[in-house]
Amino acid sequence: MKIKVGVIFGGETVEHEVSIISAVQAMGFMDEEKYEIIPIYIGKDRIWYTGPMLKEIDIYKDFNDLKKFAKKCVLFKKGESFYLQSLGFLKRIITEIDIAFPIVHGNNIEDGSIAGFLDTIGIPYVGPHILGAAMGQDKVVMKQVMKSDELPIVPYTWFYDTEYLTYKEDIHKEIEKIGYPVIVKPATLGSSVGITVVKDKDKIDAAITEAINYDMKIIVEKMVENLVEVNCSVLGNYESQETSVLEEVISGNEFLTYKDKYIGNGKGKLKGSKKICQTGSKGMLALDRIIPARLDKKLEEEVKELAKKTFRSLNLSGVCRIDFLIDKKQKKIYVNEPNTIPGSLSFYLWSPAGKEYNCLLDDLITLAIKDYKRKEKKTYSFDTNILEGFNGVKGKLGTKGKIRKM
Repeated sequence: MKIKVGVIFGGETVEHEVSIISAVQAMGFMDEEKYEIIPIYIGKDRIWYTGPMLKEIDIYKDFNDLKKFAKKCVLFKKGESFYLQSLGFLKRIITEIDIAFPIVHGNNIEDGSIAGFLDTIGIPYVGPHILGAAMGQDKVVMKQVMKSDELPIVPYTWFYDTEYLTYKEDIHKEIEKIGYPVIVKPATLGSSVGITVVKDKDKIDAAITEAINYDMKIIVEKMVENLVEVNCSVLGNYESQETSVLEEVISGNEFLTYKDKYIGNGKGKLKGSKKICQTGSKGMLALDRIIPARLDKKLEEEVKELAKKTFRSLNLSGVCRIDFLIDKKQKKIYVNEPNTIPGSLSFYLWSPAGKEYNCLLDDLITLAIKDYKRKEKKTYSFDTNILEGFNGVKGKLGTKGKIRKM
C-alpha cells in the first residue's frame, strides 16, 4: 500500500512563488511506486486547494483563471485518520492523508505557523517543529541562541520599526560602533528580500526604511570582508545529523540577491576543473555555484562541524541548509543563518555525495515517521479530569482554596 503524502506549499508570503518551484520539483522526484502524491496549495488569499493539476508548474502562470479546476479544501482529523475535505454546502471527503510534507518558504508559514497547525491536528509531518522553525525564521532570535551556544557570528544590532522612529540617532550610533560597511535586513524574511548593503552613514536611513517596508524587526550586521559564501546542508534530527558536500556560491553582487537565487543569469561556466552549475529559473538551482567548495580540508571539516552544531542548537529537523560567511584571508568562519526548509530542499548538495533526490525524499519521510512514533510514546495529557468535580464559580476555588470572611 502506498503512503499518502500531502505536499503543502504556497501561502501568504513574499516567497510564495519560490515555494511553488521547490514543491513542484520535489513532487516530480517522489517515487510514485511508494507514494501517492497529493498536492495541497495554499493561495495568497490563504485558501487551500488540492487537485492533480497542481503538480504542474504551468498551472501557476495564471492560477486565478484555473481555480475552478482545483478543489478548495481543509485538512482535519477524524478518529485516527487525517482527511482533506471540500468546502461549501455539500462537504465531501476528497482523500485521506498519511503524512504532511510542507515545502514552504518565508514568513507567515515557514516560521512555525504551518508546524503549529499540523501539531494541533496531530498529523505526522516532515521538517522542523514549531521552535526550530520559529528560531530559524527570526534572524535576531537565532543569533541570540547561537551566541549563547558560542557559535561564531558577525557583530550586529537590531531594533523594531517604532524604535527607529523614536531613537534614530541612538541606533545610528550603534551601527557606527559596528563599523561600515554593514548589511541591513528584515529580521524575519528570507530569499534576500529587502536587504541592502550600506557602505557609509549617508545611505543607512534609506536602507532601513526599505527594510521596514517588509518587517517590524530590523537587523544590521557587519559585512565580512574578503568574503567567500559557503553553504552546507544538514539532514537529521536532535539525535543524529549528516552533512552534504559544501557549495561555494558565486554572485556578481555584494551579496546574493533574490534574482541571483531564483532567476539566474549565469552561463554554466567552468572554474578550473569544477563546474559552476546554472540551470535557469529552477529554484535555488538558478544560482551560480562551485561544488565542492574550494576550501582546504581543515576548513571544510570545521564548516561541517559548525553546521551540525548549529542544526542541533536551533532544534532543527528534516533537511536544512546552513549558510556561512568566510573571511578568506583570515580563514575565519561565521555562521550566517539556517534555511529550515531550503529552496529545492538542497538536493543538489546531496547528489554529489551519492544521495539522489528521490533517496533524500525517502529519508525525510522515514525520519518524520520515526520522530512521530517516538513522540507518540511521550505523555502530553492525563486521563484524570481535574474538572470532573468542579461546581462552577460558586464552588471550590481549588483542592485547598477557600474564601475567608473578614
